[in-house]
Amino acid sequence: MEAHVQIKLFASLKQFLPESADHYPIDPGTSIQDLLIRLQIPLEEAKLIFVNGVKNAPDTMLSGGERIGVFPPVGGG
Repeated sequence: MEAHVQIKLFASLKQFLPESADHYPIDPGTSIQDLLIRLQIPLEEAKLIFVNGVKNAPDTMLSGGERIGVFPPVGGG
C-alpha cells in the first residue's frame, strides 16, 4: 500500500526537492534516512530534520501523512 508525505527542503537543499513534494509517495515503514537517500540528499547535509514540527532522527519511521522539513548545517560568522 502506498502512502504519501509532504517534503519541505530549505536553503541549499532546495535543489533536491522533487516535483511531487506536496504529495510524495512512500512505502509505510520507510525511514527518513531511506527517504533522503532516495532524494539523493547527502546525509551529512541533512542537519535538522523535523516531522510534523518535531525534531527527529534519521532512523525515524514514516507511516504516511507526515510533514517533513529538512535543514542543512547553518554557517555563521
